[in-house]
Amino acid sequence: MKIAIVTHVVRHNDGQGRVNYEIARAALAEGHQVTLLASHVAPELASETRLRWVAIKIGRFWPTKLFKQQVFALKTALWLKKHKKDYDVLHVNGFISWTKADVNTAHFVHGGWLRSPYYPFKLTGGLWSAYQVVYSHVNAKLEHWAYQRSKIIAAVSEKVAVEIRANGTESERIEVVYNGVDTTAFTAARRTGSDRAQFQLPDDACLLLFVGDLRTPRKNLDTVLKALLELPSSVHLAVAGYIPGSPYPDEAKALGIGDRVHFLGLVKNMPTLMHSVDAFVFPSRYEAMSLSLLEALAAGLPVITAKTAGGAEIIGTDCGIVLDDPDDATALAGAVMKLADAPELRREMGVAARQLADQFGWARMARRYLDLYRGFASQKGAAASSNDTSDAQKAESVAAV
Repeated sequence: MKIAIVTHVVRHNDGQGRVNYEIARAALAEGHQVTLLASHVAPELASETRLRWVAIKIGRFWPTKLFKQQVFALKTALWLKKHKKDYDVLHVNGFISWTKADVNTAHFVHGGWLRSPYYPFKLTGGLWSAYQVVYSHVNAKLEHWAYQRSKIIAAVSEKVAVEIRANGTESERIEVVYNGVDTTAFTAARRTGSDRAQFQLPDDACLLLFVGDLRTPRKNLDTVLKALLELPSSVHLAVAGYIPGSPYPDEAKALGIGDRVHFLGLVKNMPTLMHSVDAFVFPSRYEAMSLSLLEALAAGLPVITAKTAGGAEIIGTDCGIVLDDPDDATALAGAVMKLADAPELRREMGVAARQLADQFGWARMARRYLDLYRGFASQKGAAASSNDTSDAQKAESVAAV
């Protein structure tokens, strides 16, 4: 089977990129040929003999992300049109190419984010805010168009599936395929144990962990900081994420909790960090399916999240607490206190979290995608065989005449 996948990057430390990385690895392991149309591919994957990397280069001179995405979509569409015989199955990710696809993975639904009561941007809110509104509206329309043209939409959570159905896509074309998590890495880190000193974190604090993009209000670190004001000084917060351009270090200082919030920057050794904290806090205002949430479960952490976060649907009371309103700082503080004062409860919830994470391995996710691919490859093979038979019959009829 010859598989073509279109995505911007294929690597470990990127949500969409990691999904496609694992699918490509699984396909190669089964002996399939894989073509990746991407701007970046992890070196260890690019060196595989049965993998073809079509590098889609986008010049830095394009003024915004919106323009760069359009250039990427056009370049990939032109290549795919020219090389139709080079693949049996085409897998894309949202609106990423001006081409009909067999499988389209929905990692985010801009239309759902626009309809959210927590959507913060307005046309009258300044240049950056206006750009975000335009960006969201354009992507919402393009994504809907792409999903309508795709044969199967793989939603990364039931939340995403509901939002796509709300846009008018038929339910029979939607499959929920949850993202995966590398449970082995977290099992190994559990044997190694906690290492707060590596991250310069206090030994005697009840330590919460927040992981996410620190440059956007969507991840909702601001509510976590407000909740910290209502908690004892013994409760601290570790924050993992890219710091430059983030307003939150200054906000923590302005709130008077700068000494209790530890900004770590981008963290490479996430399994060890997660085994060094007491609970994972992630009240995102909008999420499709968070990989960090799955990683927290794999690390055996009790999870505090909100209904607005994709993935919250899998969190039961045995392993976490799901808030109704992501912006309710008092409710968030109450959830934290329930765990902070109960180490035995945290331990029990951690065991349940690991058991849940075992159901979401990368291998299981990849098998679901490969099964979808095989279905399309079989259909195309049958169609080609039927056409060949029809052509042969026509030839026989002509010969008989």
